[in-house]
Amino acid sequence: MHAPSNVHGLALYYHSFIDWIGDGTGLPDAILHIHAGMLVLMVARIATGRSLGSFVPLAVVVAAEAFNEIMDRLSFGSWRWPDTTSDILNTLFWPAVICLAVRLRPLAAERRARRMRRGRA
Repeated sequence: MHAPSNVHGLALYYHSFIDWIGDGTGLPDAILHIHAGMLVLMVARIATGRSLGSFVPLAVVVAAEAFNEIMDRLSFGSWRWPDTTSDILNTLFWPAVICLAVRLRPLAAERRARRMRRGRA
């Protein structure tokens, strides 16, 4: 079963826009995914007002990457799993690391404070 032509047309237009960005920057696809993930994370952080340690900005990055990969699927007519997997990992890696680091930072500070109190006691 094929997607309606207007959806396929949108996917083709979207893919041509993405190609235009890649051609204009001259950057490899992997680097573009890393930058896109970070850009979406920062825009989501500002737009939602939520901390980078909240899962909300990270969820926006996940949704944006899912949209991107679905558009690729519609544009190419099939999944290209090696490319899709690489794109997902490159897009989500640093936003996930930042989210976890910000979430875990208070725990690390609490452990340091506890060690310092024991050292003084």
